[in-house]
Amino acid sequence: MATRAPPPPLPPPLSRRLSVSQLCPPPRRPRTLAEVAPGDEDERLGVARDSMLQNPILLKPEVGKPRRNCYTLPGYGFNYGLYLHGNDGGVPEAIGHWNTMKPKAVLAKEKPRDYQASNRQAVKDGYVTAHEHNLYRQTKDFRLNEEDERRFKRAPPNVPVDMTYGRPARPSTPFFDLLQHKYKEMWMEQQRALIKAEKAEKQQQKRRGKVYDTRTTLLRKHQPPMKEEHLWRIAHFQKVGPHLSTFEDQKRYDKAMEAFRAEIPVRIGTLAQGLYTTG
Repeated sequence: MATRAPPPPLPPPLSRRLSVSQLCPPPRRPRTLAEVAPGDEDERLGVARDSMLQNPILLKPEVGKPRRNCYTLPGYGFNYGLYLHGNDGGVPEAIGHWNTMKPKAVLAKEKPRDYQASNRQAVKDGYVTAHEHNLYRQTKDFRLNEEDERRFKRAPPNVPVDMTYGRPARPSTPFFDLLQHKYKEMWMEQQRALIKAEKAEKQQQKRRGKVYDTRTTLLRKHQPPMKEEHLWRIAHFQKVGPHLSTFEDQKRYDKAMEAFRAEIPVRIGTLAQGLYTTG
């Protein structure tokens, strides 16, 4: 009698995947007095309260366990966040009709108070203290006009339709001109033209042959005669001659006066007895 072959072995069972709560467990909740065993570091003698174990400064760390969170949190069944219920009808309602928004009625805005006009009128009526001004504003209400030019208008300014806001874009960099050293060649051409113009101007001045004379060259060629000015004397002493003469004779006196008159144009001072001028 033939024997049947044994069935193939079953594959090993797949390992169960860990859940998110197992991989990242929630923080440990505050410790209570019921969890404190005799001899524990958090044991309290006398009157003990759960709030003593919820103070992170007084709570002792547990050996081999993560530090507890001292904040009271809701239970494990609590869901954080906002839960939105699907009450809009879903896709069928969206396909069936258009859900349009109704325009909101624009309410007339209240005009702001005109404190300057109220203060001005209060002073005219004879109210000067702060308390009197406050009572005056409660009895008489002054409002600003919407078309008041002293305030900025809320409507946007009238600008052209094709106006572009912002700064204009920077022109593109001419890379081909930079690679070809075009700006260097342009500068070299400008310098060559400038040197050529300077040379042409110098040649034209040489052709004219005109040399401008200075004061020194003019004085070398011709010395203008100086008008002799006699010192003022009283009419009573005009005919009185000098009583002292430092020259030996009249010849030496005439020679010294001639040299003095020759140097008058190139000396400074009222009497032409100062330093020499350089032209």
